[in-house]
Amino acid sequence: MATKSVGPKGQVVIPKRIRDALGLKPSSDVTIEIRGEEVVISKPRIEGSYTEYCTSTRSPKLKELVSVKKMITKEVAQRHALL
Repeated sequence: MATKSVGPKGQVVIPKRIRDALGLKPSSDVTIEIRGEEVVISKPRIEGSYTEYCTSTRSPKLKELVSVKKMITKEVAQRHALL
């Protein structure tokens, strides 16, 4: 168990060994919830299709979901049009 201080902006650093164990990288999403007197930080659960989860991403700078599958399909169609 690691004890950390809350910084002036309310931030807490997740120790490296815990980040490594959970596979958390910079920009990874985490779920934060209160359970009684505890604050629980966990990886978000995958809802729906795992394939769709892995081939899509959300970016705070984008206004809509980006589908890698659609991008690849469009690229393939454009390349076939050049042949």
